[in-house]
Amino acid sequence: MKVALGTVQFGMEYGVANTAGRVSSTSVKEILEVARSLGVDTLDTAAAYGDSEQVLGNAGVGSFNVISKVPPRSENIDCPTEWVQKNVEHSLANLKSDSLYGLMLHRPLDLLRPNGIELYDALLSVKKQGLVEKIGVSVYGPEDLENLAAFAFDVVQAPMNILDQRLKNSGWLARLNKLGTEIHVRSAFLQGLLLMPEDQRPTYFQPWKTLLADYQAWIEGQNLSPLQVCLGYLNQYPEINKIVVGVETASQLREVVSAVGAPVASVPESIQTNDLNLINPALWTL
Repeated sequence: MKVALGTVQFGMEYGVANTAGRVSSTSVKEILEVARSLGVDTLDTAAAYGDSEQVLGNAGVGSFNVISKVPPRSENIDCPTEWVQKNVEHSLANLKSDSLYGLMLHRPLDLLRPNGIELYDALLSVKKQGLVEKIGVSVYGPEDLENLAAFAFDVVQAPMNILDQRLKNSGWLARLNKLGTEIHVRSAFLQGLLLMPEDQRPTYFQPWKTLLADYQAWIEGQNLSPLQVCLGYLNQYPEINKIVVGVETASQLREVVSAVGAPVASVPESIQTNDLNLINPALWTL
């Protein structure tokens, strides 16, 4: 199953299209039960996602491969080895688990700061101890991967969607695959923007009205839903191992899993963009 379950909504409110707030603990348990039944075997979480790790631990994650992330490193961290060790042990305690499938740096450019090599060695250390099976990074784009090319990673998470095809167009999708790196893609819906009707979009997106109208017209021409198109587009790349998708209800997860296999036509160049003010949600001012 190519779908991985993103869990940021389990610990905090998240996403431009989120109207329901954070997911209740009862709903979390139901979502995890449905995930198991559908063959979704991977959970993506992070220490920075509110209390999502504790919520998952209370719900029970024994049958899942769990990936978590080390938070951005503050300036006063002198000993990365001890810091990573404590963070991993804290995450495992929250998750009530003995080990993680994957551990990523939430801010990978920490590897380029002083003590960066020691930070990388700290990741290798928790892997050697058996606390973590795979180490990696969560990046914002291909330029991060260029800057980190000297480091070897087991798993990389990066944004990719119909509008944002930088990972593919830069050659990094093929390059990571050739290196044997596991590739997890997030932002399939661009925080829900790609699923929103035009009349519900915040005014911030007005400068891209024409591009988004072209996107809408292209979808309508295929007789598919936006959900099917967004997931089917990513699913067609064999290099992509997991598509990380967050949901608020079990029924949404069922919809996601049923939509992922939709056959999607090639994406016109007119709806691809490198405009970071649109494709990087961290830059949005809503």
